[in-house]
Amino acid sequence: MYDVAGRRPLMSRVLWSAALPLMLLAGTSTFAPPADAHASPASVLKSIVLPGATSAEGIAAGEGTTFFAGDLFTGDIFRGDVENRTAARFIDVPIGRQAVGMAVNTRHDLLFVAGGFTGQAYAYDTNSGATVASFQLGDPGTSLVNDVALTPQGAWFTDTLHARLHFVPINSKGGFGPARTLTLSGPAADIGDDVNLNGIAATDDGSSLIVAHTGNGELYTVNPTSGSSAHITGVSVPGVDGIVLSGSRLWTVQAFSNVITRITLNSDLSSGVAKKTITSPLFQVPATAALFGNTLGAVNAKFDTGVPPTADQYEVVLVEA
Repeated sequence: MYDVAGRRPLMSRVLWSAALPLMLLAGTSTFAPPADAHASPASVLKSIVLPGATSAEGIAAGEGTTFFAGDLFTGDIFRGDVENRTAARFIDVPIGRQAVGMAVNTRHDLLFVAGGFTGQAYAYDTNSGATVASFQLGDPGTSLVNDVALTPQGAWFTDTLHARLHFVPINSKGGFGPARTLTLSGPAADIGDDVNLNGIAATDDGSSLIVAHTGNGELYTVNPTSGSSAHITGVSVPGVDGIVLSGSRLWTVQAFSNVITRITLNSDLSSGVAKKTITSPLFQVPATAALFGNTLGAVNAKFDTGVPPTADQYEVVLVEA
């Protein structure tokens, strides 16, 4: 995958620029967690292998302890169980798809998947694995449809290479309306870096969106009607990728730092306070996470091995939230 200027792969340039300062500080390609991080004791280390995966990035919580995870560069979907610590390939998708961020609409048994540099997004049936719909949200190669968040009104997708979000309406019967694009204003509209808006989350009623800006290491709220945005003050999240929101608690996955930060937000989402830094010896460039009660499942993307990555296996790491 190359950027629009035809240079070396966009993700490769971004990840290298992010990794180099860390490697210089550590003197090795193995990154040390911050001194105040909470690491899991060896006796309770848990992970779930995605058998046969050749890459990984996204994860979504389904019903109960069910999760879905994606093979980034093939687009295939795995289904697993965090309690039983099992997973298997669930959907062998058509050639040419990708699977980045994802989210499950349990009411209608739909898995929404961001399609990366294809500019597409997909909806799969969580029972049969069938493709329910595909959406061409941006132009292939010049869009990076990166992550998705669900609201009662529909599915919101980030587009990392543009100052915009994409929206797919979902009606009460699980049908889809025409996709539309929301142009952003304010700080979230900054596209000065290769990786701009990345992770996305939504309040329960869908009245506010939260987006993560990887290049700026910041979080912003977005008004889903006007596209106006505002900085969430009080927190810094360098290299942030996926985010998870539950009530006033927000978790930010900071891939090359190998940490997840838990933040408590104030009532109007204008500011936050970092309350906990979570890490694990099993983290190897985690990209996204999903919440299962008091447990987070974080997907190891292993971009430290290259882009595309060249690891022998990929897994979901389970840590205390």
